[in-house]
Amino acid sequence: MAPLAGIADGVPSVNAILPEPRAQRSRISKTLVVRAFQSLDATVLAAAAIFGCLLASDMPLAQTAFGVAAPFLVMPFFLIWGLAAFGAYRFDQSEKVYVQLAKPLGALIGLQAFVLITARLAGMPEMAFVALAQVGGLTVGVLFFLHALYAGLMRHWGNSGAMARNVVIVGATKNAQRLVHQSETCKDLNVVAVFDDRASRRPGKMGKVPVAGSVEDLMVWDGLHNIDKIIITVTSTASRRVNELIDQLRELPQEVVLFMDLDGFNPEQARLTEIARAPMAYVSGAPQDEFRIFAKRVQDIAFASAMLIAFAPIMAVIAVLIRLDSPGPVIFRQKRHGFNNRVIEVMKFRSMKVSSDTGPMKQVQKNDSRITRIGRFLRRTSLDELPQLFNVLGGSMSLVGPRPHAVGMRTGNIESWKLVAHYAHRHRVKPGLTGWAQINGSRGPLDTPEQVRTRVRLDLEYINRAGFWFDLLIMLKTGPCLLGDSEAIR
Repeated sequence: MAPLAGIADGVPSVNAILPEPRAQRSRISKTLVVRAFQSLDATVLAAAAIFGCLLASDMPLAQTAFGVAAPFLVMPFFLIWGLAAFGAYRFDQSEKVYVQLAKPLGALIGLQAFVLITARLAGMPEMAFVALAQVGGLTVGVLFFLHALYAGLMRHWGNSGAMARNVVIVGATKNAQRLVHQSETCKDLNVVAVFDDRASRRPGKMGKVPVAGSVEDLMVWDGLHNIDKIIITVTSTASRRVNELIDQLRELPQEVVLFMDLDGFNPEQARLTEIARAPMAYVSGAPQDEFRIFAKRVQDIAFASAMLIAFAPIMAVIAVLIRLDSPGPVIFRQKRHGFNNRVIEVMKFRSMKVSSDTGPMKQVQKNDSRITRIGRFLRRTSLDELPQLFNVLGGSMSLVGPRPHAVGMRTGNIESWKLVAHYAHRHRVKPGLTGWAQINGSRGPLDTPEQVRTRVRLDLEYINRAGFWFDLLIMLKTGPCLLGDSEAIR
């Protein structure tokens, strides 16, 4: 799908109108930040409970009477529950600062008073009760200070747009106007542009957001890979038009959601959510599990670091052999499609002779004369892929995921993505060093439409089943599968 040129028939293209939005690889996840705040609060409360038990009795903690220890041990769970129940972790940007601070302060003082009254009525010994009051007061002070710090950080990140997701809106409607206005208030979304097929009825701007063109323009926009979500704001009563838009946009890797006016059309199996305080239904893709993304990143860094240390001597030997075998660089870099269809540079050990041919790269064939002597061994054992561990550490790839395909990859004379309707869905996660398709026999060039469909089916199956144990299973099976396969062309 080639991008539009700068100007066609005197009309500026979307690529001329809109700059490519800045990639927010360092975007702060509100979900993960809130979990970190909760973990810090829990740590403070656990430390306070242990300190209180020690302070309340001259006996070792293990021998402290249950009646003395119980209030200290119950307090952390009670206060954590209370902070969440009172909305202390919501951090709504539209609220005043004093309202945000009143929530944790009210919860802490009220619940701590309840603990003290209950302990006194239960006959807690005087020395233990005094310790409980002292520790409780200190805990309330520390936690209130932390929540004031949390509120300040969240407000700063919110105002700077550090937590906003890049979105585009399809449909220059009143709903779109409402969403643009609300996004400016709550700062959870960064509305980059609005697109609408009705050229005669679309305005030049909605607030500060440009109305950039039609849906076809959106599909070929160079900046699309930096967009996280596409929101359809066409009224749901226009069910035919909504269905047509969904069919068009479903081909993209981005999440596609429908603004719900709750008066009519409701997509099958839609999941309601709330974005910028407006009701939405997911019609393609799924809400991102921020914690799962974070856990997978930690998993990638830990495993890739260990593998680099283990394979460092082998990689050093391979580098020397490549230089001795044929002239040219040790590392070959190739542009491939990554997460959200972004173009990334994937590293491999060079396994082919350096060519002066600047045309489209041909897929490797059986007994390909371009492959070097050491390259044939590297490809047969997949050792040429080892430098991609640096891609994993850099964040452009994951250890497990759909394999990244080369830019412009063709099956026969047709670009591979045109052969499967949901081909782009494989870009909804980071590409992997290995994957479910690879250990199930779908490796190497894709010479037929059936091979493309099989690869995509297995990739989408992985995306639906992805998890730590599934990833671990794939990693454990990768070695035996690749080393035991002498048939695949690689």
